[in-house]
Amino acid sequence: MSYTDHPTHEFDEAPPLGDAPPAGAPAGAGLDDAPALDTRVMDLNMGPSHPAMHGTIRMVLKLDGEKVVGSDVQIGYLHRGFEKEAENVGWTQVFPYTDRLNYVSPLLNNIGYAMGVEKMLGVTIPERAQWIRVVMGELSRLTDHLTCVGASAMELGGFSAFLYFLRAREELYKLIETCTGARLTVAYVRVGGLAADLPPGFAENCERALAETERLMADVDRLLTRNRIFYDRTRGIGTVSRDKAVAMGWTGPCGRASGIDYDVRRDAPYYVYPQLDWDVVVGAAGDNYERYLVRMEEMVQSMRIVRQALKGMPAGPIIVNDPKVALPPKEEVYNTIEAMVNHFELIMAGIQVPAGEVYSYTEAANGELGFYIVSEGAGRPWKCRVRPPCIPLMSTVSEMVNGYMLPDIVPTFGSVNMVGGECDR
Repeated sequence: MSYTDHPTHEFDEAPPLGDAPPAGAPAGAGLDDAPALDTRVMDLNMGPSHPAMHGTIRMVLKLDGEKVVGSDVQIGYLHRGFEKEAENVGWTQVFPYTDRLNYVSPLLNNIGYAMGVEKMLGVTIPERAQWIRVVMGELSRLTDHLTCVGASAMELGGFSAFLYFLRAREELYKLIETCTGARLTVAYVRVGGLAADLPPGFAENCERALAETERLMADVDRLLTRNRIFYDRTRGIGTVSRDKAVAMGWTGPCGRASGIDYDVRRDAPYYVYPQLDWDVVVGAAGDNYERYLVRMEEMVQSMRIVRQALKGMPAGPIIVNDPKVALPPKEEVYNTIEAMVNHFELIMAGIQVPAGEVYSYTEAANGELGFYIVSEGAGRPWKCRVRPPCIPLMSTVSEMVNGYMLPDIVPTFGSVNMVGGECDR
Protein backbone atom coordinates (compact mmCIF):
# COMPACT_ATOMS: atom_id res chain seq x y z
CA MET A 1 0.00 0.00 0.00
CA SER A 2 1.23 3.46 -0.85
CA TYR A 3 0.77 6.02 1.88
CA THR A 4 0.96 8.90 -0.60
CA ASP A 5 -2.07 7.87 -2.67
CA HIS A 6 -4.86 8.43 -0.14
CA PRO A 7 -7.65 10.50 -1.76
CA THR A 8 -8.82 13.38 0.35
CA HIS A 9 -12.27 13.78 -1.21
CA GLU A 10 -13.68 10.84 0.74
CA PHE A 11 -13.78 12.78 4.00
CA ASP A 12 -17.20 13.85 5.19
CA GLU A 13 -17.85 17.54 5.54
CA ALA A 14 -16.81 18.91 8.92
CA PRO A 15 -19.75 19.67 11.23
CA PRO A 16 -20.52 23.35 11.85
CA LEU A 17 -18.88 24.89 14.86
CA GLY A 18 -21.08 26.55 17.47
CA ASP A 19 -24.70 27.53 16.97
CA ALA A 20 -25.82 28.06 13.40
CA PRO A 21 -27.55 31.38 12.58
CA PRO A 22 -31.34 31.28 12.13
CA ALA A 23 -32.61 30.11 8.77
CA GLY A 24 -32.69 32.92 6.25
CA ALA A 25 -30.40 35.17 8.27
CA PRO A 26 -27.87 37.10 6.19
CA ALA A 27 -24.23 36.00 6.24
CA GLY A 28 -22.43 37.34 9.28
CA ALA A 29 -25.64 37.98 11.16
CA GLY A 30 -25.01 38.72 14.82
CA LEU A 31 -21.35 39.59 14.41
CA ASP A 32 -21.96 43.34 14.37
CA ASP A 33 -23.74 43.11 17.70
CA ALA A 34 -20.61 41.80 19.45
CA PRO A 35 -18.76 44.37 21.54
CA ALA A 36 -15.53 45.67 20.04
CA LEU A 37 -12.42 44.21 21.65
CA ASP A 38 -9.36 46.29 22.44
CA THR A 39 -6.62 43.94 21.25
CA ARG A 40 -2.88 44.37 20.98
CA VAL A 41 0.06 42.20 20.00
CA MET A 42 1.30 40.05 22.87
CA ASP A 43 4.80 38.61 23.30
CA LEU A 44 4.93 34.98 24.41
CA ASN A 45 7.86 32.69 25.22
CA MET A 46 7.33 29.11 24.02
CA GLY A 47 10.09 26.83 25.28
CA PRO A 48 12.73 25.71 25.80
CA SER A 49 10.95 23.84 28.63
CA HIS A 50 7.69 23.49 26.68
CA PRO A 51 7.18 19.76 25.96
CA ALA A 52 6.56 20.35 22.25
CA MET A 53 9.88 22.21 21.99
CA HIS A 54 11.78 19.07 23.04
CA GLY A 55 13.65 20.93 25.75
CA THR A 56 16.12 22.59 23.39
CA ILE A 57 14.22 25.20 21.32
CA ARG A 58 12.87 28.59 22.33
CA MET A 59 10.39 30.52 20.24
CA VAL A 60 9.68 34.15 21.05
CA LEU A 61 6.26 34.70 19.52
CA LYS A 62 4.22 37.78 18.72
CA LEU A 63 0.54 36.94 18.89
CA ASP A 64 -2.51 38.82 17.71
CA GLY A 65 -5.08 36.84 19.64
CA GLU A 66 -4.05 33.28 18.79
CA LYS A 67 -2.59 34.18 15.40
CA VAL A 68 1.21 34.19 15.11
CA VAL A 69 2.25 37.47 13.50
CA GLY A 70 5.97 37.20 14.28
CA SER A 71 8.43 34.66 15.67
CA ASP A 72 12.07 34.35 16.62
CA VAL A 73 13.19 30.69 16.66
CA GLN A 74 16.28 30.11 18.81
CA ILE A 75 18.11 26.78 18.57
CA GLY A 76 21.01 27.35 20.96
CA TYR A 77 19.90 25.40 24.02
CA LEU A 78 21.87 22.18 23.51
CA HIS A 79 25.48 23.25 23.05
CA ARG A 80 27.88 20.33 22.59
CA GLY A 81 30.82 21.58 20.55
CA PHE A 82 31.14 18.63 18.15
CA GLU A 83 33.75 20.28 15.95
CA LYS A 84 36.11 21.15 18.81
CA GLU A 85 35.64 17.71 20.37
CA ALA A 86 36.63 16.07 17.08
CA GLU A 87 39.78 18.18 16.82
CA ASN A 88 41.09 16.84 20.13
CA VAL A 89 40.76 13.08 19.58
CA GLY A 90 41.99 10.55 17.03
CA TRP A 91 40.15 9.79 13.82
CA THR A 92 38.55 6.63 15.22
CA GLN A 93 37.67 8.31 18.52
CA VAL A 94 35.32 10.69 16.71
CA PHE A 95 32.72 7.95 16.18
CA PRO A 96 31.16 8.21 19.68
CA TYR A 97 30.67 11.95 19.08
CA THR A 98 28.92 11.31 15.74
CA ASP A 99 26.47 9.04 17.61
CA ARG A 100 25.30 12.09 19.50
CA LEU A 101 24.63 14.31 16.48
CA ASN A 102 21.33 12.67 15.59
CA TYR A 103 20.94 10.32 18.52
CA VAL A 104 17.77 8.77 17.07
CA SER A 105 19.60 7.37 14.00
CA PRO A 106 23.27 7.25 15.08
CA LEU A 107 24.38 4.60 12.58
CA LEU A 108 23.75 6.98 9.68
CA ASN A 109 26.07 9.52 11.33
CA ASN A 110 28.74 6.83 11.80
CA ILE A 111 28.51 5.95 8.13
CA GLY A 112 28.61 9.55 6.91
CA TYR A 113 31.74 10.40 8.91
CA ALA A 114 33.50 7.14 7.98
CA MET A 115 32.88 7.80 4.29
CA GLY A 116 34.60 11.18 4.58
CA VAL A 117 37.73 9.77 6.22
CA GLU A 118 37.85 6.84 3.79
CA LYS A 119 37.59 9.28 0.90
CA MET A 120 40.66 11.13 2.16
CA LEU A 121 42.55 7.86 2.62
CA GLY A 122 41.50 6.53 -0.79
CA VAL A 123 40.19 3.38 0.89
CA THR A 124 37.45 1.17 -0.53
CA ILE A 125 35.83 -0.94 2.15
CA PRO A 126 35.11 -4.67 1.56
CA GLU A 127 31.93 -5.53 -0.31
CA ARG A 128 30.31 -7.26 2.66
CA ALA A 129 30.94 -4.21 4.83
CA GLN A 130 29.15 -2.06 2.24
CA TRP A 131 26.07 -4.30 2.32
CA ILE A 132 26.02 -4.36 6.12
CA ARG A 133 26.31 -0.57 6.28
CA VAL A 134 23.29 -0.30 3.98
CA VAL A 135 21.25 -2.68 6.17
CA MET A 136 22.17 -1.00 9.45
CA GLY A 137 21.72 2.48 7.99
CA GLU A 138 18.20 1.71 6.75
CA LEU A 139 17.24 0.17 10.09
CA SER A 140 18.43 3.39 11.69
CA ARG A 141 16.34 5.42 9.23
CA LEU A 142 13.32 3.36 10.26
CA THR A 143 13.84 4.11 13.96
CA ASP A 144 14.14 7.81 13.16
CA HIS A 145 10.92 7.99 11.12
CA LEU A 146 9.03 5.90 13.68
CA THR A 147 10.07 8.32 16.40
CA CYS A 148 9.17 11.40 14.37
CA VAL A 149 5.70 10.23 13.29
CA GLY A 150 4.84 8.72 16.67
CA ALA A 151 5.94 11.73 18.70
CA SER A 152 4.22 14.16 16.33
CA ALA A 153 0.96 12.24 16.67
CA MET A 154 1.30 12.18 20.46
CA GLU A 155 1.75 15.95 20.58
CA LEU A 156 -1.60 16.25 18.80
CA GLY A 157 -3.28 13.88 21.25
CA GLY A 158 -2.79 10.62 19.31
CA PHE A 159 -1.13 8.75 22.16
CA SER A 160 -2.00 5.28 20.82
CA ALA A 161 -0.05 5.92 17.62
CA PHE A 162 2.95 6.93 19.72
CA LEU A 163 2.80 3.71 21.76
CA TYR A 164 2.46 1.55 18.64
CA PHE A 165 5.46 3.12 16.96
CA LEU A 166 7.55 2.97 20.12
CA ARG A 167 6.80 -0.74 20.22
CA ALA A 168 7.98 -1.08 16.62
CA ARG A 169 11.07 0.99 17.37
CA GLU A 170 11.84 -1.23 20.37
CA GLU A 171 11.94 -4.30 18.11
CA LEU A 172 14.44 -2.57 15.84
CA TYR A 173 16.56 -1.31 18.75
CA LYS A 174 16.78 -4.86 20.08
CA LEU A 175 17.90 -6.01 16.66
CA ILE A 176 20.51 -3.27 16.39
CA GLU A 177 21.77 -4.08 19.87
CA THR A 178 22.46 -7.71 18.92
CA CYS A 179 24.84 -6.44 16.24
CA THR A 180 26.42 -3.34 17.78
CA GLY A 181 26.18 -4.03 21.50
CA ALA A 182 24.24 -0.81 22.11
CA ARG A 183 20.86 0.70 21.27
CA LEU A 184 21.64 4.39 20.69
CA THR A 185 25.31 5.26 21.16
CA VAL A 186 26.52 2.42 18.97
CA ALA A 187 29.99 3.50 17.71
CA TYR A 188 29.69 0.49 15.38
CA VAL A 189 31.39 1.73 12.21
CA ARG A 190 35.17 1.90 11.83
CA VAL A 191 37.37 3.65 9.29
CA GLY A 192 37.77 0.97 6.63
CA GLY A 193 34.83 -1.19 7.70
CA LEU A 194 32.93 -2.26 10.80
CA ALA A 195 33.62 -3.22 14.39
CA ALA A 196 31.90 -6.61 14.11
CA ASP A 197 30.06 -8.85 11.67
CA LEU A 198 26.35 -9.59 11.81
CA PRO A 199 25.57 -12.14 14.54
CA PRO A 200 24.18 -15.61 13.73
CA GLY A 201 20.44 -15.55 13.03
CA PHE A 202 20.42 -11.82 12.27
CA ALA A 203 18.48 -12.18 9.00
CA GLU A 204 15.69 -14.21 10.65
CA ASN A 205 15.44 -11.84 13.61
CA CYS A 206 15.41 -8.89 11.22
CA GLU A 207 12.52 -10.33 9.23
CA ARG A 208 10.50 -10.81 12.42
CA ALA A 209 11.18 -7.22 13.47
CA LEU A 210 10.20 -5.88 10.04
CA ALA A 211 7.00 -7.93 10.00
CA GLU A 212 6.04 -6.55 13.41
CA THR A 213 6.85 -3.03 12.21
CA GLU A 214 4.62 -3.49 9.15
CA ARG A 215 1.76 -4.72 11.34
CA LEU A 216 2.02 -1.72 13.64
CA MET A 217 2.35 0.67 10.70
CA ALA A 218 -0.95 -0.65 9.36
CA ASP A 219 -2.54 0.07 12.74
CA VAL A 220 -1.16 3.62 12.79
CA ASP A 221 -2.28 4.15 9.20
CA ARG A 222 -5.84 3.29 10.23
CA LEU A 223 -5.55 5.55 13.26
CA LEU A 224 -4.15 8.63 11.55
CA THR A 225 -4.17 8.81 7.77
CA ARG A 226 -7.95 9.27 7.38
CA ASN A 227 -8.55 10.60 10.86
CA ARG A 228 -10.55 13.81 10.48
CA ILE A 229 -8.93 15.54 13.46
CA PHE A 230 -5.38 14.61 12.43
CA TYR A 231 -6.08 15.62 8.84
CA ASP A 232 -7.54 19.01 9.78
CA ARG A 233 -4.64 19.73 12.14
CA THR A 234 -2.00 18.98 9.47
CA ARG A 235 -3.36 19.50 5.93
CA GLY A 236 -2.60 22.99 4.67
CA ILE A 237 -0.57 23.86 7.78
CA GLY A 238 3.13 24.76 7.70
CA THR A 239 3.16 24.79 3.92
CA VAL A 240 6.50 25.35 2.16
CA SER A 241 6.58 25.64 -1.63
CA ARG A 242 9.15 23.82 -3.74
CA ASP A 243 10.89 27.07 -4.70
CA LYS A 244 11.15 28.14 -1.07
CA ALA A 245 12.44 24.71 -0.03
CA VAL A 246 15.12 24.83 -2.71
CA ALA A 247 16.13 28.36 -1.72
CA MET A 248 16.50 27.33 1.93
CA GLY A 249 18.53 24.20 1.14
CA TRP A 250 15.91 21.66 2.19
CA THR A 251 16.66 17.98 1.62
CA GLY A 252 15.35 14.69 2.93
CA PRO A 253 11.67 13.87 3.65
CA CYS A 254 10.75 17.53 4.19
CA GLY A 255 12.30 18.59 0.88
CA ARG A 256 10.72 15.70 -0.99
CA ALA A 257 7.32 16.49 0.57
CA SER A 258 7.63 19.94 -1.06
CA GLY A 259 8.35 18.38 -4.46
CA ILE A 260 12.18 18.26 -4.51
CA ASP A 261 13.03 15.02 -6.32
CA TYR A 262 16.43 14.54 -4.70
CA ASP A 263 17.90 11.68 -2.69
CA VAL A 264 21.64 11.28 -2.19
CA ARG A 265 21.34 7.50 -2.34
CA ARG A 266 20.11 7.77 -5.93
CA ASP A 267 21.57 11.05 -7.23
CA ALA A 268 25.09 10.64 -5.78
CA PRO A 269 25.02 6.86 -5.30
CA TYR A 270 27.24 5.11 -2.81
CA TYR A 271 27.70 1.53 -1.62
CA VAL A 272 25.23 -0.91 -3.18
CA TYR A 273 22.14 1.29 -3.47
CA PRO A 274 22.25 1.26 -7.32
CA GLN A 275 21.98 -2.55 -7.21
CA LEU A 276 18.74 -2.50 -5.22
CA ASP A 277 15.15 -1.91 -6.31
CA TRP A 278 13.54 0.93 -4.38
CA ASP A 279 11.76 4.23 -5.04
CA VAL A 280 12.37 7.83 -4.02
CA VAL A 281 9.17 9.12 -2.42
CA VAL A 282 8.23 12.61 -3.65
CA GLY A 283 5.17 14.61 -2.63
CA ALA A 284 3.88 17.98 -3.77
CA ALA A 285 1.76 19.75 -1.14
CA GLY A 286 4.66 20.66 1.17
CA ASP A 287 2.50 20.77 4.31
CA ASN A 288 2.57 18.84 7.58
CA TYR A 289 0.27 16.12 6.28
CA GLU A 290 2.44 15.54 3.21
CA ARG A 291 5.54 15.23 5.36
CA TYR A 292 3.73 12.57 7.38
CA LEU A 293 2.78 10.64 4.24
CA VAL A 294 6.29 10.83 2.82
CA ARG A 295 7.85 9.43 5.99
CA MET A 296 5.31 6.61 6.15
CA GLU A 297 6.10 5.59 2.58
CA GLU A 298 9.87 5.98 3.11
CA MET A 299 9.64 3.40 5.88
CA VAL A 300 8.12 0.99 3.36
CA GLN A 301 11.02 1.66 0.99
CA SER A 302 13.62 1.20 3.74
CA MET A 303 12.18 -2.22 4.54
CA ARG A 304 12.37 -3.12 0.83
CA ILE A 305 16.05 -2.16 0.84
CA VAL A 306 16.85 -4.13 4.00
CA ARG A 307 15.21 -7.32 2.75
CA GLN A 308 16.99 -7.17 -0.60
CA ALA A 309 20.33 -6.40 1.02
CA LEU A 310 20.08 -9.33 3.42
CA LYS A 311 19.29 -11.70 0.54
CA GLY A 312 22.11 -10.45 -1.67
CA MET A 313 24.79 -10.02 0.98
CA PRO A 314 28.05 -11.77 0.07
CA ALA A 315 30.49 -13.44 2.43
CA GLY A 316 33.90 -11.97 3.14
CA PRO A 317 35.79 -9.63 5.45
CA ILE A 318 34.14 -6.68 7.14
CA ILE A 319 37.17 -4.38 7.37
CA VAL A 320 40.14 -3.61 5.15
CA ASN A 321 43.32 -5.60 5.58
CA ASP A 322 45.57 -2.56 5.97
CA PRO A 323 47.72 -2.32 9.11
CA LYS A 324 47.85 1.48 8.76
CA VAL A 325 44.05 1.78 8.91
CA ALA A 326 42.55 -1.20 10.75
CA LEU A 327 43.60 -2.93 13.94
CA PRO A 328 44.87 -6.49 13.36
CA PRO A 329 42.93 -9.43 14.85
CA LYS A 330 43.57 -10.02 18.53
CA GLU A 331 44.93 -13.52 18.01
CA GLU A 332 47.60 -12.09 15.71
CA VAL A 333 48.41 -9.30 18.16
CA TYR A 334 49.04 -11.89 20.88
CA ASN A 335 51.14 -14.18 18.69
CA THR A 336 53.13 -12.12 16.14
CA ILE A 337 55.50 -9.21 16.62
CA GLU A 338 54.34 -7.50 13.40
CA ALA A 339 50.70 -7.39 14.47
CA MET A 340 51.65 -6.23 17.96
CA VAL A 341 53.70 -3.34 16.54
CA ASN A 342 50.90 -2.36 14.15
CA HIS A 343 48.39 -2.44 17.00
CA PHE A 344 50.67 -0.30 19.18
CA GLU A 345 51.25 2.31 16.48
CA LEU A 346 47.54 2.65 15.63
CA ILE A 347 46.59 3.01 19.28
CA MET A 348 49.32 5.47 20.18
CA ALA A 349 49.60 7.56 16.99
CA GLY A 350 46.25 6.93 15.33
CA ILE A 351 45.46 6.61 11.64
CA GLN A 352 47.70 8.96 9.67
CA VAL A 353 45.33 10.58 7.18
CA PRO A 354 47.10 12.42 4.32
CA ALA A 355 46.99 16.20 4.37
CA GLY A 356 44.08 17.66 2.44
CA GLU A 357 40.40 18.45 2.65
CA VAL A 358 37.25 16.68 1.57
CA TYR A 359 33.47 17.05 1.68
CA SER A 360 31.55 13.82 1.87
CA TYR A 361 27.77 13.51 2.07
CA THR A 362 25.14 10.82 2.57
CA GLU A 363 21.37 10.56 2.90
CA ALA A 364 20.58 10.67 6.61
CA ALA A 365 17.08 10.34 8.06
CA ASN A 366 16.37 14.09 7.81
CA GLY A 367 18.25 14.78 4.58
CA GLU A 368 21.74 15.38 3.30
CA LEU A 369 24.33 14.87 6.04
CA GLY A 370 27.73 16.23 5.05
CA PHE A 371 31.14 16.23 6.68
CA TYR A 372 33.81 18.74 5.69
CA ILE A 373 37.08 17.29 6.97
CA VAL A 374 40.54 18.86 6.90
CA SER A 375 43.71 16.93 7.71
CA GLU A 376 47.26 18.13 8.33
CA GLY A 377 48.60 14.61 7.92
CA ALA A 378 48.38 13.81 11.63
CA GLY A 379 46.50 11.30 13.75
CA ARG A 380 43.55 13.60 14.40
CA PRO A 381 41.36 15.98 12.36
CA TRP A 382 42.48 19.57 12.01
CA LYS A 383 38.85 20.46 11.28
CA CYS A 384 35.67 18.39 11.19
CA ARG A 385 32.65 20.45 10.24
CA VAL A 386 29.24 18.84 9.97
CA ARG A 387 26.50 19.98 7.61
CA PRO A 388 23.38 18.73 9.41
CA PRO A 389 20.08 18.52 7.52
CA CYS A 390 18.20 20.11 10.43
CA ILE A 391 19.87 23.53 10.14
CA PRO A 392 18.16 24.53 6.83
CA LEU A 393 14.87 23.13 8.14
CA MET A 394 15.08 25.09 11.38
CA SER A 395 16.05 28.24 9.47
CA THR A 396 12.62 28.10 7.82
CA VAL A 397 10.46 27.32 10.87
CA SER A 398 9.77 30.99 11.61
CA GLU A 399 8.23 31.48 8.17
CA MET A 400 6.34 28.19 8.53
CA VAL A 401 4.53 29.27 11.69
CA ASN A 402 3.93 32.96 10.89
CA GLY A 403 0.36 33.58 9.83
CA TYR A 404 -0.95 30.40 11.41
CA MET A 405 -2.55 29.85 14.80
CA LEU A 406 -0.65 29.18 18.01
CA PRO A 407 -1.72 25.49 18.20
CA ASP A 408 -0.46 24.99 14.63
CA ILE A 409 3.13 25.41 15.86
CA VAL A 410 3.02 21.96 17.49
CA PRO A 411 2.39 19.84 14.34
CA THR A 412 4.62 22.09 12.22
CA PHE A 413 7.59 21.82 14.53
CA GLY A 414 7.00 18.09 14.94
CA SER A 415 6.94 17.51 11.17
CA VAL A 416 10.37 19.14 10.79
CA ASN A 417 11.82 16.51 13.15
CA MET A 418 14.45 18.78 14.63
CA VAL A 419 17.26 16.98 16.50
CA GLY A 420 19.08 19.32 18.84
CA GLY A 421 22.37 17.45 18.82
CA GLU A 422 23.08 18.12 15.15
CA CYS A 423 21.88 21.75 15.32
CA ASP A 424 24.84 22.60 17.56
CA ARG A 425 26.54 25.66 16.10
